[in-house]
Amino acid sequence: MQPRGLANTYISVTPDSALAPSAGFASSGIVAETRPRYRQSHQSRQLRRVARAANWDRSVAQTRARGLADTQASVPPNLAPAALAGGVGSSNIVTEARRYLGGNPTGRGSLWCARFMNMVLQHTGHRGTGSDMASSFAKYGQRVSGPQVGAIAVMTRGRGGGHVGIITGIDAKGNPIMISGNNGNRVREAPVSRGRIYAYVMPN
Repeated sequence: MQPRGLANTYISVTPDSALAPSAGFASSGIVAETRPRYRQSHQSRQLRRVARAANWDRSVAQTRARGLADTQASVPPNLAPAALAGGVGSSNIVTEARRYLGGNPTGRGSLWCARFMNMVLQHTGHRGTGSDMASSFAKYGQRVSGPQVGAIAVMTRGRGGGHVGIITGIDAKGNPIMISGNNGNRVREAPVSRGRIYAYVMPN
């Protein structure tokens, strides 16, 4: 049996007094056990702060990535990353063509998609075909294997006709998005069936 005074000494020690170096034999035992726990608690708090900082950085990075994705998707809508190829000259052609969306800058009432295409090329310092036939662009420029931003697409148009326009992107279904004249009797930017396009060319 422990002496009553020693037992009382253990019982009377509080957590606050356990950290005080002036305590007696009993408090020395408690300090030896408490300090490692204090260090563990301090380390846990540090780890939690590091984890919160990492989560914050990750959240910021994800937000920035979403913002970048939204920016790309807005010009044009639903733009696929694979369709982003193209140089500065290609961007100039797309920008020039977009100036006329909703209108008819050629003044013609019919068969003016090739006329519009030649006008855009001329305004951006390129040489066109000089023809009002859409099919004339199939032998123009440099042939490329697939859609690229700024490429000219030549396509069939029922009853033996043709159509021509400028690629601006690819929609969620994989169809090219094209700006063209005489689309509903105005300049429009809209997806077209990729199966109808038989030639892609980059301007001279």
